[in-house]
Amino acid sequence: MNKKGCITMKKTYKLIDLDCANCAAKMEDAIRKLPGVTGATVSFLTQKMTIEAEDVDAVMKDVVKVCRRVEPDCEIVL
Repeated sequence: MNKKGCITMKKTYKLIDLDCANCAAKMEDAIRKLPGVTGATVSFLTQKMTIEAEDVDAVMKDVVKVCRRVEPDCEIVL
């Protein structure tokens, strides 16, 4: 549950070709600002991204767009 008492889902995705830690931080910040997202972590070391939202599947289209804007060569394995 989040602070508002809503149940949230958490999913982890593998990233391919995430090139630097700075890009990972930018992606993480941009994802956290998306409506419906309650948490996000992007790890350059493990090449993984964790998204927490009320409906993760519903926000993933926007997450992919944001990630491509920051790191065009990075692919999210859905």
